[in-house]
Parts: sequence; structure tokens; C-alpha cells
Amino acid sequence: MSHALHLSLEGRVISVSADRGHHFSKPPRGQIVLVEGHGVEGDAHAGPFVRHRYLARRRPRLPNLRQVHLIASERFAHLGEAGFAVAAGDLGENITTAGLDLELMPLGTLIEFGPTAIIELTGLRTPCVLIDRFRAGLKRHALSSAETGPPFTCGVLGVVRAGGAIAAGDTARVHLPSISFETLPAL
Repeated sequence: MSHALHLSLEGRVISVSADRGHHFSKPPRGQIVLVEGHGVEGDAHAGPFVRHRYLARRRPRLPNLRQVHLIASERFAHLGEAGFAVAAGDLGENITTAGLDLELMPLGTLIEFGPTAIIELTGLRTPCVLIDRFRAGLKRHALSSAETGPPFTCGVLGVVRAGGAIAAGDTARVHLPSISFETLPAL
């Protein structure tokens, strides 16, 4: 993956969000707490087994590779140019970043937040019909039109490898895998 050589390896947290209920958007919080192997404390998608409602009904014992959803704030500017007003937490993400090309990072990338929290990237967030229910026509803008790069541009998913608190203003430091640059799969 040639993109990996040009990725920014440091960014920052713009906003953090969590919601106990299974709602499309998540309200911003002052901070969130990541729990190793579990996800965001108090969030509906936290847990060792899949919590995505569609997947959980069909295969409830699948490992939860979607514990944390991250999206780059730069995506909101692009959506704004297309006529969609979208703010932090609106697309259901837990962590909104700036300065990181999240969708271009390889599978297994570790992102360190603040002094202790670490998330391992497991895949691209696949846009579903709910994104159009949130804003009609938005799904089309979450699909990449580029021949190279990721097929979706609505964030990435990961699992918590080390717990800790995360708040807006925290640094996000990227650690790329040393062996392979496999692209993120759709989850």
C-alpha cells in the first residue's frame, strides 16, 4: 500500500461521543473512557461480542471488531460542501479526529490517545440505509468515487487494546504495522 508511506502519524482529538442506546447519532461528551477488550464505557456498541444490531441477531457470539468508531473531522467539511450539515457525533462515531487519514491506514494500525488509551484498527465502517434516514442522499457521499483508495469514507472501526480516558484536545499518535500494509476490510 503506497499510501501508508505518506500518512500523517500524528493528529488530535476534536470531539468524543457515547450513547447507551442504539441510536444513529451519539451526543458529544466531555470525555469517554476506553476499556480494554470492551470498548467505550457506557456505549451501546461496547462488549467483547458483536453489538451491531443486525449482526448480533444473526451471530451473537462473533468477536466485536466494532468496539469504537472513529471519523476524521475533515470529512465533515467535504460533506458540508455537498450540502450536508454534519457535526461531531452525528454519524455515530465515538472519536472525531483531525489530521489523520483514517481510511487509508492499514489493518492492525495502532492509534494511541492521551497517555494510555490504544485502539487497533479492524476495518472500514460500511454505510447502511440508516445514513440516508439521518440525511437523505448522504449514503452516496459515503461511497468513494475514486478508483484507488478505500471504498467507503465514513470512518473506521477498532478494538481497544489499552484503556484510558480520551477528551477533545488529546494527541492521537499512529503506529503503523511493521510487517504488512493490508488495507482495512469493510465491516
